[in-house]
Amino acid sequence: MSTETASADATARPTRPQRMGRLPYTRKHTRVLLGSGTGWALDAMDVGLISFVGLAIATQWDLTRTEQSWLLTIGFVGMALGATFGGMLADRYGRRTVFAATLVIYGLATGASALVTGLAMLLLLRFVVGVGLGAELPVASTLVSELSPTRIRGRLVVILESFWALGWILAALIGFFVVPASEDGWRWAFALGMVPALYAAVIRWGLPESPLFLERRGREEEAEAVVRSFEESAGVPHEESGPLPPVPPKTPGVLWSARYRTRTIGIWLVWFCVNFSYYGAFIWLPTLLYAQGFDLVRSFGYTLIITLAQLPGYAVAAVLVETWGRRPTLATFLLGSAGAAVAFGMSGEVWQIIAAGCAMSFFNLGAWGALYAITPEIYPTSVRASGAGAAAGFGRIASIIAPLSVPIVLAAWGNAALFTLFGAAFVIGAAAVYLLLPEQAGDALDAT
Repeated sequence: MSTETASADATARPTRPQRMGRLPYTRKHTRVLLGSGTGWALDAMDVGLISFVGLAIATQWDLTRTEQSWLLTIGFVGMALGATFGGMLADRYGRRTVFAATLVIYGLATGASALVTGLAMLLLLRFVVGVGLGAELPVASTLVSELSPTRIRGRLVVILESFWALGWILAALIGFFVVPASEDGWRWAFALGMVPALYAAVIRWGLPESPLFLERRGREEEAEAVVRSFEESAGVPHEESGPLPPVPPKTPGVLWSARYRTRTIGIWLVWFCVNFSYYGAFIWLPTLLYAQGFDLVRSFGYTLIITLAQLPGYAVAAVLVETWGRRPTLATFLLGSAGAAVAFGMSGEVWQIIAAGCAMSFFNLGAWGALYAITPEIYPTSVRASGAGAAAGFGRIASIIAPLSVPIVLAAWGNAALFTLFGAAFVIGAAAVYLLLPEQAGDALDAT
């Protein structure tokens, strides 16, 4: 056989990413989803806990609004750094390895928070928690995206994101039953946050590494072993793989190159707007309800009810990302979030607060699911985790600004103005969605 014929034959064979993308959904995909999703839920539990614990600590330690703002915000400073550098590390050392390491970091720091005796030490530990958490989220979504069948890739990433709701509900339950139970209730809540550290060992050894990452790092035998394990799970015969397309030389600033610049601007804007409104509203929610005259237990109880509405929001988004597409789904849920935020700000009666809060929860978390589905898809394998991490890191700047801004806006203009501001941010985010071209639903991931 001539060299030209052999080359053509190799090119005609499917690549490993194509073999993965063609597979049906199997039990092995379920294990990946549950393994990543459980870690994701534990992350959400940790983030959610601070909104409940923060109010209890502020009451017990007699913190000022400014001190309480920093307690609620300092973790997002760490998340901004963790998301940015975690993605880079995942592109260098592997998705699974970084995923497990971040679980250990924030799990141990959360457990140590149960022992603090002053605000300064608690702020330091919350910063460390944020570093671990910020690095984990974009890495987990990248891993699931690269291991999923093409036709349901977006749906699986939304389902992964839906574990966030389970974690936040768990945080709300801890806030409702554990935190008010005693003066040390908030310490017991932090102690429960150590669970992620114990779970890290399971994540590290139980999940496969991304074959796209392995092949791009020259570890072809390992990549082939991962692909074959999924083919065996699906009962599909093995195929010989063709070569991946060559990777252009990786230069600094690739996210801002002519090919990706518009996508990067769009995805950074969406991440910024969603973070600003979500964390501004939900981190302060128990405190805002408490300030309206509800006692600690009732404010936590109403927050729990509102949190439950996240689950159907994810379920609807998981269907629509594959039928409508990523961009229409994300834009629709962001506009729904805007309307619900304005309605919440104008609510006075208990039923109005709960109804508008549930709508805000439904639309906002559905938007999060679609956002995590679209983010890893817009970049190639060589910078996928870095691109997702950079977008998440930029968005975390908004999650720092928003909780600090809440007391200022409340004091100057009141509750209605605050949630109108959140609604405006959602509208800007919806407009930015249409910079995320082309639509990726049904298309294979860029393997370069």
